[in-house]
Amino acid sequence: MTLMIPFDNSYARLPDSFFARQAPVPVRAPQLIAFNNDLAQILRISPGDVPEMAETFAGNTLPDGAEPIAQLYSGHQFGNYNPQLGDGRAVLLGETVGADGLRRDIQLKGSGPTPFSRQGDGRAWLGPVLREYVVSEAMHALGIPTTRALAAVETGEVVRREEPMPGAVLTRVAQSHLRVGTFQVFAARGQMDSLHRLTEYAIERHYPGADGPMGLLRGVVQSQAELIAGWMSVGFIHGVMNTDNCSIAGETIDYGPCAFMDSYHPNTVFSSIDRMGRYAYSNQPDIAVWNVAQLATSLIQQMKDKDAAVEEATEIVHAMPDLLQKNWLRRFRAKIGLTTEDKGDEALISDLLTRMAQNQADFTNTFRALGGDKARDQFLNPEAFDEWSDGWQARLSQEGDPVATMTAANPAFIPRNHRVEQMIEAAVQGDYTPFHRLNTVLAQPYEDQPEADDLTRPPTKSEVVHATFCGT
Repeated sequence: MTLMIPFDNSYARLPDSFFARQAPVPVRAPQLIAFNNDLAQILRISPGDVPEMAETFAGNTLPDGAEPIAQLYSGHQFGNYNPQLGDGRAVLLGETVGADGLRRDIQLKGSGPTPFSRQGDGRAWLGPVLREYVVSEAMHALGIPTTRALAAVETGEVVRREEPMPGAVLTRVAQSHLRVGTFQVFAARGQMDSLHRLTEYAIERHYPGADGPMGLLRGVVQSQAELIAGWMSVGFIHGVMNTDNCSIAGETIDYGPCAFMDSYHPNTVFSSIDRMGRYAYSNQPDIAVWNVAQLATSLIQQMKDKDAAVEEATEIVHAMPDLLQKNWLRRFRAKIGLTTEDKGDEALISDLLTRMAQNQADFTNTFRALGGDKARDQFLNPEAFDEWSDGWQARLSQEGDPVATMTAANPAFIPRNHRVEQMIEAAVQGDYTPFHRLNTVLAQPYEDQPEADDLTRPPTKSEVVHATFCGT
Protein backbone atom coordinates (compact mmCIF):
# COMPACT_ATOMS: atom_id res chain seq x y z
CA MET A 1 0.00 0.00 0.00
CA THR A 2 1.20 3.48 -0.88
CA LEU A 3 -0.13 6.65 0.75
CA MET A 4 -2.01 8.75 -1.82
CA ILE A 5 -3.29 12.26 -1.09
CA PRO A 6 -5.23 13.83 -3.99
CA PHE A 7 -3.91 17.38 -3.61
CA ASP A 8 -5.70 20.21 -5.38
CA ASN A 9 -3.99 23.33 -4.07
CA SER A 10 -5.34 26.84 -4.44
CA TYR A 11 -3.82 28.99 -1.70
CA ALA A 12 -0.29 28.22 -2.92
CA ARG A 13 -1.24 29.83 -6.24
CA LEU A 14 -1.85 33.19 -4.57
CA PRO A 15 0.97 35.77 -4.58
CA ASP A 16 4.10 34.92 -2.62
CA SER A 17 3.35 37.82 -0.24
CA PHE A 18 0.62 35.63 1.32
CA PHE A 19 3.04 33.01 2.66
CA ALA A 20 6.58 31.68 2.81
CA ARG A 21 7.44 28.54 0.92
CA GLN A 22 8.70 26.25 3.63
CA ALA A 23 9.20 22.49 3.80
CA PRO A 24 8.73 20.65 7.09
CA VAL A 25 11.96 20.00 8.99
CA PRO A 26 12.60 16.22 9.28
CA VAL A 27 12.64 14.50 12.65
CA ARG A 28 14.81 11.70 13.96
CA ALA A 29 12.57 8.67 14.53
CA PRO A 30 8.87 9.16 13.72
CA GLN A 31 6.35 6.69 15.11
CA LEU A 32 2.65 6.80 14.17
CA ILE A 33 0.39 7.22 17.19
CA ALA A 34 -2.97 7.49 15.43
CA PHE A 35 -4.47 7.81 11.97
CA ASN A 36 -8.08 8.87 11.44
CA ASN A 37 -9.40 6.44 8.83
CA ASP A 38 -12.91 7.91 8.84
CA LEU A 39 -11.62 11.36 8.03
CA ALA A 40 -9.18 9.96 5.47
CA GLN A 41 -12.11 8.45 3.56
CA ILE A 42 -13.85 11.82 3.43
CA LEU A 43 -10.63 13.40 2.14
CA ARG A 44 -10.24 10.59 -0.44
CA ILE A 45 -6.85 9.69 1.03
CA SER A 46 -5.59 6.15 0.45
CA PRO A 47 -3.60 5.07 3.54
CA GLY A 48 -0.14 3.62 3.17
CA ASP A 49 1.72 1.26 5.47
CA VAL A 50 2.46 2.49 8.99
CA PRO A 51 6.15 3.41 8.50
CA GLU A 52 5.33 5.43 5.35
CA MET A 53 2.53 7.31 7.09
CA ALA A 54 4.79 8.03 10.06
CA GLU A 55 7.42 9.51 7.73
CA THR A 56 4.85 11.58 5.83
CA PHE A 57 2.87 12.94 8.77
CA ALA A 58 6.06 13.77 10.65
CA GLY A 59 7.24 15.84 7.68
CA ASN A 60 10.18 13.64 6.72
CA THR A 61 8.71 12.78 3.33
CA LEU A 62 6.68 15.08 1.12
CA PRO A 63 3.79 13.31 -0.65
CA ASP A 64 3.33 13.87 -4.37
CA GLY A 65 1.44 17.06 -5.10
CA ALA A 66 2.27 18.80 -1.80
CA GLU A 67 3.24 22.49 -1.97
CA PRO A 68 4.34 23.26 1.59
CA ILE A 69 3.90 26.83 2.79
CA ALA A 70 3.72 28.76 6.07
CA GLN A 71 0.90 31.31 6.00
CA LEU A 72 1.25 34.97 6.93
CA TYR A 73 -1.17 36.73 9.29
CA SER A 74 -1.21 39.20 12.18
CA GLY A 75 -3.69 39.62 14.99
CA HIS A 76 -4.89 41.11 18.24
CA GLN A 77 -3.61 39.04 21.15
CA PHE A 78 -5.54 39.79 24.36
CA GLY A 79 -6.60 43.07 22.75
CA ASN A 80 -3.11 44.18 21.70
CA TYR A 81 -2.23 44.25 18.02
CA ASN A 82 0.80 42.24 16.89
CA PRO A 83 1.69 43.35 13.34
CA GLN A 84 3.17 40.03 12.23
CA LEU A 85 2.47 36.53 13.43
CA GLY A 86 2.09 33.75 10.87
CA ASP A 87 2.58 29.99 11.04
CA GLY A 88 5.50 29.74 13.40
CA ARG A 89 5.34 25.98 13.84
CA ALA A 90 3.03 24.78 11.12
CA VAL A 91 3.29 24.01 7.43
CA LEU A 92 0.33 23.73 5.08
CA LEU A 93 1.03 20.73 2.84
CA GLY A 94 -1.85 21.50 0.50
CA GLU A 95 -5.57 21.01 -0.02
CA THR A 96 -7.93 18.26 -1.04
CA VAL A 97 -11.48 18.31 -2.35
CA GLY A 98 -13.24 15.61 -0.40
CA ALA A 99 -15.86 13.06 -1.29
CA ASP A 100 -18.42 15.53 0.11
CA GLY A 101 -17.27 18.24 -2.31
CA LEU A 102 -15.67 20.42 0.38
CA ARG A 103 -12.16 21.81 -0.01
CA ARG A 104 -9.95 21.36 3.05
CA ASP A 105 -6.41 22.19 4.15
CA ILE A 106 -3.99 19.54 5.37
CA GLN A 107 -1.48 21.08 7.76
CA LEU A 108 1.39 19.70 9.84
CA LYS A 109 1.54 21.35 13.27
CA GLY A 110 4.84 21.12 15.12
CA SER A 111 6.79 20.58 11.91
CA GLY A 112 9.74 22.85 12.67
CA PRO A 113 10.74 26.51 12.39
CA THR A 114 9.51 28.84 9.66
CA PRO A 115 10.28 32.47 8.81
CA PHE A 116 7.45 33.36 11.21
CA SER A 117 8.76 31.42 14.23
CA ARG A 118 10.00 34.50 16.09
CA GLN A 119 12.96 32.61 17.61
CA GLY A 120 10.78 29.64 18.55
CA ASP A 121 11.78 26.07 17.78
CA GLY A 122 8.70 25.41 15.64
CA ARG A 123 7.99 22.19 17.47
CA ALA A 124 5.18 20.79 19.61
CA TRP A 125 5.40 18.46 22.52
CA LEU A 126 3.25 15.37 22.89
CA GLY A 127 0.69 16.73 25.37
CA PRO A 128 -0.85 19.53 23.27
CA VAL A 129 -0.83 17.30 20.18
CA LEU A 130 -2.87 14.63 21.94
CA ARG A 131 -5.15 17.22 23.56
CA GLU A 132 -5.96 18.79 20.19
CA TYR A 133 -6.50 15.38 18.60
CA VAL A 134 -8.94 14.27 21.31
CA VAL A 135 -10.77 17.58 21.81
CA SER A 136 -11.13 18.50 18.13
CA GLU A 137 -12.51 15.07 17.27
CA ALA A 138 -14.84 15.27 20.28
CA MET A 139 -16.11 18.65 19.08
CA HIS A 140 -16.80 17.16 15.66
CA ALA A 141 -18.81 14.36 17.27
CA LEU A 142 -20.70 16.95 19.32
CA GLY A 143 -21.79 18.55 16.05
CA ILE A 144 -19.85 21.79 16.50
CA PRO A 145 -17.83 23.10 13.52
CA THR A 146 -14.15 22.43 14.09
CA THR A 147 -10.83 21.61 12.60
CA ARG A 148 -10.14 17.89 12.75
CA ALA A 149 -7.22 15.58 13.42
CA LEU A 150 -5.98 13.28 10.66
CA ALA A 151 -2.85 11.89 12.33
CA ALA A 152 -0.52 12.17 15.30
CA VAL A 153 3.12 11.14 15.23
CA GLU A 154 5.87 10.90 17.83
CA THR A 155 9.09 12.47 16.56
CA GLY A 156 11.62 10.54 18.62
CA GLU A 157 13.08 13.89 19.65
CA VAL A 158 12.99 15.98 22.81
CA VAL A 159 11.24 19.36 22.92
CA ARG A 160 12.47 21.71 25.64
CA ARG A 161 9.82 23.70 27.48
CA GLU A 162 9.93 24.09 31.27
CA GLU A 163 11.53 20.65 31.13
CA PRO A 164 12.37 18.17 28.36
CA MET A 165 9.24 16.73 26.74
CA PRO A 166 8.67 14.13 24.02
CA GLY A 167 8.08 15.78 20.63
CA ALA A 168 5.11 15.15 18.35
CA VAL A 169 3.44 16.42 15.16
CA LEU A 170 -0.30 16.78 14.57
CA THR A 171 -1.86 16.66 11.12
CA ARG A 172 -4.71 19.15 11.25
CA VAL A 173 -7.52 19.42 8.70
CA ALA A 174 -9.54 22.63 8.27
CA GLN A 175 -11.94 24.11 5.73
CA SER A 176 -9.18 26.71 5.54
CA HIS A 177 -6.71 28.44 7.83
CA LEU A 178 -7.95 31.92 6.89
CA ARG A 179 -8.29 34.01 10.04
CA VAL A 180 -9.39 37.52 10.90
CA GLY A 181 -5.66 38.17 11.28
CA THR A 182 -5.05 37.17 7.65
CA PHE A 183 -7.07 40.21 6.60
CA GLN A 184 -5.61 42.43 9.30
CA VAL A 185 -2.03 42.05 8.14
CA PHE A 186 -2.71 43.36 4.63
CA ALA A 187 -5.02 46.13 5.85
CA ALA A 188 -2.45 47.30 8.38
CA ARG A 189 0.27 47.32 5.74
CA GLY A 190 -1.89 49.20 3.28
CA GLN A 191 -1.55 46.41 0.72
CA MET A 192 -4.93 46.89 -0.89
CA ASP A 193 -4.30 44.66 -3.90
CA SER A 194 -3.50 41.75 -1.58
CA LEU A 195 -6.47 42.54 0.66
CA HIS A 196 -8.80 42.60 -2.34
CA ARG A 197 -7.37 39.35 -3.68
CA LEU A 198 -7.74 37.69 -0.27
CA THR A 199 -11.35 38.88 0.00
CA GLU A 200 -12.21 37.45 -3.40
CA TYR A 201 -10.52 34.17 -2.50
CA ALA A 202 -12.36 33.88 0.82
CA ILE A 203 -15.72 34.55 -0.83
CA GLU A 204 -15.13 31.98 -3.54
CA ARG A 205 -13.95 29.36 -1.08
CA HIS A 206 -16.35 29.85 1.83
CA TYR A 207 -19.26 32.11 0.91
CA PRO A 208 -19.89 31.78 -2.82
CA GLY A 209 -22.49 34.27 -3.93
CA ALA A 210 -21.63 36.78 -1.21
CA ASP A 211 -21.78 40.34 -2.49
CA GLY A 212 -18.30 41.76 -2.02
CA PRO A 213 -16.53 42.53 1.27
CA MET A 214 -19.74 43.30 3.17
CA GLY A 215 -21.28 40.07 1.93
CA LEU A 216 -18.25 38.24 3.30
CA LEU A 217 -18.67 40.06 6.61
CA ARG A 218 -22.31 38.98 6.82
CA GLY A 219 -21.31 35.37 6.19
CA VAL A 220 -18.66 35.43 8.90
CA VAL A 221 -21.06 37.04 11.37
CA GLN A 222 -23.58 34.26 10.74
CA SER A 223 -21.09 31.41 11.04
CA GLN A 224 -19.37 32.83 14.13
CA ALA A 225 -22.71 33.42 15.86
CA GLU A 226 -23.67 29.80 15.30
CA LEU A 227 -20.23 28.58 16.41
CA ILE A 228 -20.09 30.47 19.69
CA ALA A 229 -23.62 29.39 20.61
CA GLY A 230 -22.44 25.83 20.06
CA TRP A 231 -19.50 26.35 22.40
CA MET A 232 -21.73 27.79 25.09
CA SER A 233 -24.17 24.91 24.83
CA VAL A 234 -21.53 22.32 25.79
CA GLY A 235 -19.63 24.40 28.35
CA PHE A 236 -16.58 24.85 26.13
CA ILE A 237 -14.05 27.59 26.84
CA HIS A 238 -11.63 28.31 24.00
CA GLY A 239 -9.20 30.12 26.24
CA VAL A 240 -7.41 32.26 23.66
CA MET A 241 -9.90 33.96 21.34
CA ASN A 242 -7.34 36.23 19.67
CA THR A 243 -8.19 37.45 16.17
CA ASP A 244 -5.53 35.13 14.74
CA ASN A 245 -7.54 32.27 16.25
CA CYS A 246 -10.85 33.39 14.73
CA SER A 247 -11.62 31.35 11.61
CA ILE A 248 -13.29 32.98 8.61
CA ALA A 249 -14.90 29.60 7.91
CA GLY A 250 -16.62 29.56 11.31
CA GLU A 251 -14.72 26.58 12.67
CA THR A 252 -13.18 26.10 16.10
CA ILE A 253 -9.45 26.45 15.54
CA ASP A 254 -6.30 26.32 17.70
CA TYR A 255 -6.99 24.16 20.75
CA GLY A 256 -4.38 25.60 23.08
CA PRO A 257 -5.49 26.26 26.68
CA CYS A 258 -9.04 25.12 25.95
CA ALA A 259 -11.22 23.33 28.48
CA PHE A 260 -14.75 22.16 29.26
CA MET A 261 -16.41 23.30 32.48
CA ASP A 262 -17.18 20.85 35.23
CA SER A 263 -19.12 22.86 37.84
CA TYR A 264 -20.99 25.66 36.12
CA HIS A 265 -19.99 29.25 36.69
CA PRO A 266 -20.23 31.95 34.02
CA ASN A 267 -16.87 33.51 34.94
CA THR A 268 -14.90 30.30 34.59
CA VAL A 269 -11.38 30.73 33.18
CA PHE A 270 -8.79 28.00 32.71
CA SER A 271 -6.11 29.52 30.49
CA SER A 272 -2.95 30.24 32.46
CA ILE A 273 -2.24 33.28 30.28
CA ASP A 274 -5.73 34.83 30.66
CA ARG A 275 -5.01 36.59 33.95
CA MET A 276 -7.78 39.18 33.57
CA GLY A 277 -10.52 36.79 32.45
CA ARG A 278 -10.88 38.36 29.01
CA TYR A 279 -11.82 35.00 27.48
CA ALA A 280 -13.95 33.63 30.33
CA TYR A 281 -16.88 31.41 29.40
CA SER A 282 -19.51 34.16 29.63
CA ASN A 283 -17.37 36.68 27.72
CA GLN A 284 -17.06 34.57 24.58
CA PRO A 285 -20.08 36.03 22.73
CA ASP A 286 -18.87 39.60 23.29
CA ILE A 287 -15.33 38.71 22.22
CA ALA A 288 -16.67 37.11 19.03
CA VAL A 289 -18.39 40.41 18.20
CA TRP A 290 -15.17 42.31 18.97
CA ASN A 291 -13.18 40.00 16.69
CA VAL A 292 -15.63 40.39 13.83
CA ALA A 293 -15.48 44.17 14.29
CA GLN A 294 -11.74 43.93 13.64
CA LEU A 295 -12.49 42.03 10.45
CA ALA A 296 -14.94 44.74 9.43
CA THR A 297 -12.30 47.42 10.04
CA SER A 298 -9.90 45.56 7.76
CA LEU A 299 -12.41 44.91 4.99
CA ILE A 300 -13.47 48.56 4.88
CA GLN A 301 -9.96 49.63 3.90
CA GLN A 302 -10.42 48.36 0.34
CA MET A 303 -13.79 50.08 -0.22
CA LYS A 304 -13.96 53.19 -2.41
CA ASP A 305 -16.84 54.81 -0.51
CA LYS A 306 -15.55 54.36 3.01
CA ASP A 307 -18.30 56.36 4.69
CA ALA A 308 -20.97 54.09 3.19
CA ALA A 309 -18.85 51.03 4.01
CA VAL A 310 -18.50 52.09 7.65
CA GLU A 311 -22.25 52.60 7.91
CA GLU A 312 -23.03 49.18 6.42
CA ALA A 313 -20.37 47.36 8.42
CA THR A 314 -21.56 49.00 11.63
CA GLU A 315 -25.09 47.80 10.95
CA ILE A 316 -23.85 44.23 10.29
CA VAL A 317 -21.66 44.06 13.40
CA HIS A 318 -24.28 45.68 15.65
CA ALA A 319 -26.77 43.00 14.59
CA MET A 320 -24.46 40.22 15.75
CA PRO A 321 -25.32 40.23 19.49
CA ASP A 322 -29.00 39.61 18.74
CA LEU A 323 -28.03 36.85 16.32
CA LEU A 324 -25.80 35.25 18.95
CA GLN A 325 -28.59 35.42 21.50
CA LYS A 326 -31.04 33.89 19.05
CA ASN A 327 -28.68 30.97 18.42
CA TRP A 328 -27.93 30.61 22.14
CA LEU A 329 -31.63 30.52 22.98
CA ARG A 330 -32.33 27.91 20.29
CA ARG A 331 -29.57 25.67 21.68
CA PHE A 332 -30.54 26.07 25.32
CA ARG A 333 -34.24 25.64 24.63
CA ALA A 334 -33.39 22.20 23.25
CA LYS A 335 -31.23 21.49 26.30
CA ILE A 336 -34.29 21.82 28.55
CA GLY A 337 -36.54 19.93 26.15
CA LEU A 338 -38.22 22.77 24.26
CA THR A 339 -38.90 22.89 20.54
CA THR A 340 -41.59 25.58 20.67
CA GLU A 341 -40.99 29.22 21.63
CA ASP A 342 -42.40 31.16 24.56
CA LYS A 343 -41.48 34.65 25.70
CA GLY A 344 -40.58 33.35 29.16
CA ASP A 345 -38.05 30.78 27.94
CA GLU A 346 -34.96 32.96 28.30
CA ALA A 347 -35.82 33.78 31.92
CA LEU A 348 -36.50 30.10 32.63
CA ILE A 349 -33.10 29.05 31.25
CA SER A 350 -31.25 31.90 32.99
CA ASP A 351 -32.87 31.00 36.30
CA LEU A 352 -31.64 27.41 35.97
CA LEU A 353 -28.10 28.55 35.17
CA THR A 354 -28.09 30.93 38.14
CA ARG A 355 -29.17 28.14 40.47
CA MET A 356 -26.54 25.82 38.96
CA ALA A 357 -23.81 28.38 39.64
CA GLN A 358 -24.99 28.91 43.21
CA ASN A 359 -25.08 25.15 43.87
CA GLN A 360 -21.88 24.06 42.06
CA ALA A 361 -23.89 21.85 39.72
CA ASP A 362 -21.94 20.01 37.04
CA PHE A 363 -22.80 21.59 33.68
CA THR A 364 -22.79 18.46 31.51
CA ASN A 365 -24.30 16.04 34.03
CA THR A 366 -27.07 18.41 35.11
CA PHE A 367 -28.38 18.96 31.61
CA ARG A 368 -28.04 15.28 30.73
CA ALA A 369 -29.97 14.34 33.90
CA LEU A 370 -32.90 16.57 32.95
CA GLY A 371 -34.06 13.72 30.74
CA GLY A 372 -34.38 11.48 33.83
CA ASP A 373 -35.12 12.04 37.49
CA LYS A 374 -31.72 12.76 39.04
CA ALA A 375 -30.97 16.32 38.01
CA ARG A 376 -31.66 17.54 41.54
CA ASP A 377 -28.82 15.32 42.80
CA GLN A 378 -26.35 17.63 41.02
CA PHE A 379 -27.21 20.54 43.35
CA LEU A 380 -25.69 21.21 46.77
CA ASN A 381 -29.22 22.17 47.78
CA PRO A 382 -31.61 19.95 45.79
CA GLU A 383 -34.52 22.18 46.77
CA ALA A 384 -33.03 24.89 44.54
CA PHE A 385 -33.69 22.61 41.59
CA ASP A 386 -37.14 21.65 42.83
CA GLU A 387 -38.17 25.30 43.03
CA TRP A 388 -37.13 25.80 39.41
CA SER A 389 -38.59 22.51 38.22
CA ASP A 390 -42.21 23.44 38.92
CA GLY A 391 -42.22 26.16 36.26
CA TRP A 392 -40.19 23.99 33.89
CA GLN A 393 -42.64 21.10 34.15
CA ALA A 394 -45.52 23.43 33.38
CA ARG A 395 -43.66 24.66 30.30
CA LEU A 396 -42.92 21.07 29.18
CA SER A 397 -46.64 20.33 29.07
CA GLN A 398 -46.68 22.16 25.72
CA GLU A 399 -44.08 19.79 24.23
CA GLY A 400 -44.46 16.47 22.44
CA ASP A 401 -41.34 14.41 23.31
CA PRO A 402 -39.06 16.57 25.47
CA VAL A 403 -36.91 13.64 26.60
CA ALA A 404 -35.86 12.89 23.02
CA THR A 405 -35.13 16.57 22.48
CA MET A 406 -32.95 16.75 25.60
CA THR A 407 -31.11 13.51 24.83
CA ALA A 408 -30.19 14.81 21.40
CA ALA A 409 -29.03 18.18 22.78
CA ASN A 410 -27.20 17.14 25.95
CA PRO A 411 -24.10 14.96 25.65
CA ALA A 412 -23.33 12.33 28.24
CA PHE A 413 -19.62 12.57 27.47
CA ILE A 414 -17.23 15.46 27.02
CA PRO A 415 -13.42 15.45 27.14
CA ARG A 416 -13.19 16.34 30.81
CA ASN A 417 -10.04 18.18 31.78
CA HIS A 418 -8.82 15.73 34.37
CA ARG A 419 -9.28 12.79 32.00
CA VAL A 420 -7.35 14.61 29.28
CA GLU A 421 -4.52 15.31 31.71
CA GLN A 422 -4.48 11.70 32.88
CA MET A 423 -4.39 10.59 29.23
CA ILE A 424 -1.39 12.82 28.55
CA GLU A 425 0.45 11.61 31.64
CA ALA A 426 -0.05 8.00 30.56
CA ALA A 427 1.09 8.74 26.99
CA VAL A 428 4.28 10.40 28.19
CA GLN A 429 5.02 7.08 29.89
CA GLY A 430 4.32 5.21 26.65
CA ASP A 431 0.77 4.08 27.44
CA TYR A 432 -1.70 5.18 24.75
CA THR A 433 -4.61 3.09 26.04
CA PRO A 434 -6.39 6.08 27.68
CA PHE A 435 -5.90 8.14 24.49
CA HIS A 436 -7.52 5.52 22.29
CA ARG A 437 -10.27 4.89 24.82
CA LEU A 438 -11.17 8.58 24.99
CA ASN A 439 -11.35 8.80 21.21
CA THR A 440 -13.62 5.76 21.04
CA VAL A 441 -16.05 6.92 23.73
CA LEU A 442 -16.13 10.57 22.67
CA ALA A 443 -16.99 9.57 19.10
CA GLN A 444 -20.53 8.86 20.41
CA PRO A 445 -21.09 11.58 23.02
CA TYR A 446 -24.89 11.47 22.97
CA GLU A 447 -25.11 7.70 23.49
CA ASP A 448 -25.35 6.05 26.89
CA GLN A 449 -22.25 3.88 27.28
CA PRO A 450 -22.50 2.15 30.67
CA GLU A 451 -19.03 0.64 30.32
CA ALA A 452 -17.62 4.18 30.19
CA ASP A 453 -19.60 5.71 33.06
CA ASP A 454 -16.35 6.56 34.82
CA LEU A 455 -15.69 9.14 32.10
CA THR A 456 -18.85 11.04 33.10
CA ARG A 457 -17.61 11.53 36.67
CA PRO A 458 -16.54 15.06 37.64
CA PRO A 459 -13.06 15.37 39.11
CA THR A 460 -12.39 14.75 42.76
CA LYS A 461 -10.81 17.62 44.67
CA SER A 462 -7.32 16.29 43.95
CA GLU A 463 -8.11 15.85 40.24
CA VAL A 464 -9.41 19.35 39.55
CA VAL A 465 -7.53 21.09 36.72
CA HIS A 466 -7.18 24.73 37.74
CA ALA A 467 -5.18 25.96 34.74
CA THR A 468 -4.56 24.89 31.16
CA PHE A 469 -1.56 25.89 29.13
CA CYS A 470 -0.74 26.88 25.58
CA GLY A 471 1.37 24.30 23.75
CA THR A 472 3.96 26.70 22.33
